[in-house]
Amino acid sequence: MPTWFVYLLRCADDTLYTGVTTDPERRLQEHNAGGKRGARYTRARRPVALAYQELAADKAEAYRREAAIKRLTRSAKLALTRSPDAAIAESGEVCANIPGFR
Repeated sequence: MPTWFVYLLRCADDTLYTGVTTDPERRLQEHNAGGKRGARYTRARRPVALAYQELAADKAEAYRREAAIKRLTRSAKLALTRSPDAAIAESGEVCANIPGFR
């Protein structure tokens, strides 16, 4: 059973991109390589850097969390990347105490 992650990328133009993957490092490389494997949004905004990642319980939860993050304001997304919980999320724990998380 694959492990699912929700991630935020900081693009070269200082915008943020939210996505879901089973392998954040591979996905980051795909975004930076351009081509058909990277998202259309990030192709014109390279290079991109991983700003935040969070482990999800399963695929469905990852997509629900992605939708919740996309509804957040930019300032809330930036706070998410700077919060102490970001370190917890990157360590592989699900963070139910992050704003916008259901």
